[in-house]
Amino acid sequence: LQFPFVHHTMPLSQTRKSYLEWIKLPYYRFPGLTDVKRGDAVVFNYPDGDTVALKIQNQSYYALVREFGRQRVWNDKLNFGDVVARPVDKRENYIKRCVALPGDTLHIIDQVVYINGKAQEAPPEMQSKYYVKTSGARLSSRLLSRLDITEDVMMVGPADYQLTLTEHAAEELAGNPEVVEVRKIVYPQGQRQDFIFPFDARYPWNVDNFGPLYMPRAGDSVRITIDNLSLYERIIKAYELNDLEVRNNRVFINGEEAGYYTFKLDYYWLMGDNRHNSADSRFWGFVPNDHIVGKAVFVWLSLDPNKSLFGGKLRWNKIMRTVK
Repeated sequence: LQFPFVHHTMPLSQTRKSYLEWIKLPYYRFPGLTDVKRGDAVVFNYPDGDTVALKIQNQSYYALVREFGRQRVWNDKLNFGDVVARPVDKRENYIKRCVALPGDTLHIIDQVVYINGKAQEAPPEMQSKYYVKTSGARLSSRLLSRLDITEDVMMVGPADYQLTLTEHAAEELAGNPEVVEVRKIVYPQGQRQDFIFPFDARYPWNVDNFGPLYMPRAGDSVRITIDNLSLYERIIKAYELNDLEVRNNRVFINGEEAGYYTFKLDYYWLMGDNRHNSADSRFWGFVPNDHIVGKAVFVWLSLDPNKSLFGGKLRWNKIMRTVK
C-alpha cells in the first residue's frame, strides 16, 4: 500500500513512511524495451539507499558509518535520527550517465575514461574543477553568469579561484585579458581518497584515477581472496543476499569456504558529467541491474540551486528538452 504521488516519505514530514510493508511480494521488474548502452542517461534507485539515517538523508548511511562509527550513527538520535531500511523501489531516484556495461573493464586515467583499453569520448557538457588566476581583478558576476558558472565559486587567494567549468567555459576564460592562468585540477595517480570505492588502502584510487575494474556479468565467476574481497563484498551480501564471513583470512559464503563466486546479476558503472561534484559509482561501486528504472529522455523542469526564483533559478535553456 502506497500514499499516492509521493516516493517514500509522507508530505509535510521528513520521517514518516508513505508506504506499508504488511504484504511483501518478491521483487520483479518487467524487461525494458531497449538495453542500456554506454552514454545513456539512466534513472536508477540509489544503491547505498537501502539503509538511511532519517535526519541526514542526503548522505550515504555507509559513509556516515565510516566517518562516525556504527554505534554513534545508531545511538545519536538527536543528530542522525532513526535508522531505517528501504526496499529497492523506495530508494532515492538518481540520474547518471552509463559509463561501463556488464563485462566491460573500466579504467580512469587523469579523468579520461577507458573501456576495455579504449579511450571514451567525454560528454559534451562534462565539468571539472579548474584553478583560475587573474591579473588581480575579480571575476565579475556578469562574466560568471554568462559562462553559466553558478556553483563552487571559491576564492583561494586574492586573485585565485577554484571554479567548476566545462571545457568550453575554460577556453573562454583563458581568452579573457584579465585571466593569466586556467589549469584543470587532476588528482594524481596513487593519491588515495578514502571516500572512494572500495574504501580499501590496497586500492589507492581517487576520482580522477581509478581502476582497472571489471564490471560483473550474470554467470561470470571471479576468484575471491582477502585482497579483492572489498570489491565484491557488497555485491555478495547486499545485492545477491548471501551470508559472508571471513575466518582466519579465509572467505566463507553461505557457510562454505569460497575460492570463486558466480554472479547472479548484471552490474553497471554510472557517473555524473560533473566529474568533481557528483555522487556516483566512484563513491558506492556497482549498480545492480534490478536497480535500473529506465532511460531519461525528457527534462520537464530544471532549477539552479544557487540562484533565487527571480534571479535565474529556472534554467529555460534546459526545460522541455530531450536529454542528451
